Amino acid sequence: MHRITISGYYGFNNVGDESILTSIISNLKKQIKDIDITVLSANPSSTSEKHQVHAIDRKNIKEIYRSIKDCDVFISGGGSLLQDVTSHRSITYYLIIMFIAILLGKKVLIYSQGIGPINRKINRYLTQWILNKVDEITVRDEKSKEELLNMGVMNPSIYVTADPVINLPKGDLKLGEKILKKEGLTDVGKKPLIGFAMRGWKNDERFNEIIGKTADKLIADFGVEVVFIPFHLGEDMKIIEDIQKNMKNQGIFIKNRYDINEMLGIVGNLQMLVGVRLHSLIFAAIMKVPMIAISYDPKINSFMELLGLKVLCSVEDLAYEDLLLEIEGKQKRLCKEQELIMNEVNNLQKKLEKNEELVMKLLQHREGNHER
Repeated sequence: MHRITISGYYGFNNVGDESILTSIISNLKKQIKDIDITVLSANPSSTSEKHQVHAIDRKNIKEIYRSIKDCDVFISGGGSLLQDVTSHRSITYYLIIMFIAILLGKKVLIYSQGIGPINRKINRYLTQWILNKVDEITVRDEKSKEELLNMGVMNPSIYVTADPVINLPKGDLKLGEKILKKEGLTDVGKKPLIGFAMRGWKNDERFNEIIGKTADKLIADFGVEVVFIPFHLGEDMKIIEDIQKNMKNQGIFIKNRYDINEMLGIVGNLQMLVGVRLHSLIFAAIMKVPMIAISYDPKINSFMELLGLKVLCSVEDLAYEDLLLEIEGKQKRLCKEQELIMNEVNNLQKKLEKNEELVMKLLQHREGNHER
């Protein structure tokens, strides 16, 4: 039996991070027979039920120690775990968990992570010191690799793959239609549907006003329907409610929790997505939906570059007229962009095969050591 322990931002009801975990587990189970997976989670019972794995409390040091001690490979998996912009504590947590695995002599893989921004000197030093001791590193974009090299991470090879979420199977469009009807869209398919996936981390009245004004204009003058989709129900509902209060026309505001396949189905019914959250843009790419990215973090720019596209602007620089012009222009080149997205997604999915190749290599190396 091959035992693998996975650490990440799991169990917080963030669709993006849960999608990462879904993809990692699926890829591992496809490639490795007789596998036993344990996930560190904020909600172990939910993680265990959703993903059909063993899960333990991510704050229970005794359980974490026992799980890592018993595992063959430790994976620090996906997302922007190593950054100190949203929190100074989280990067310390993930580095400590990695260091426990290193101290216990386990094989450690950094799995398709986005690295940075890491601004504090102590965090940069600790990241460099610990990551030089791991066995393999894959990152989701070139900028993450550059960040690690700039910090002095030289010991393990660094491979550029992609965000694991890009490997998810397409969602069910009929299921998406059913949900949209339930949420209030009575005539699904009769008018083009434009989706907005905002990020509720910071409340920006100016930004909210521009998005609401744009949605009003689209409904009144473009002959489309608009739908607001929360990818992190806890964080995103405040901004969605603020936009809803200030809109003059009737849009659709999703306020219920849906699983990954359901969210993919919803996104697949869009003509276009205007997205701030990274994984809303990745879901659009999976479903071949043209997108407009508004960036709050370099990871948004990096992902769009992987698709051969550019972000419209940063959250701070958003202008009403620019957003409307971009939507109009995007509507004129929908088919061309769908073809571009499909080709680039296929390329990214092939790159992800490197992760499982490295896991197999680490497991074989461990078996070789046991035999000796």
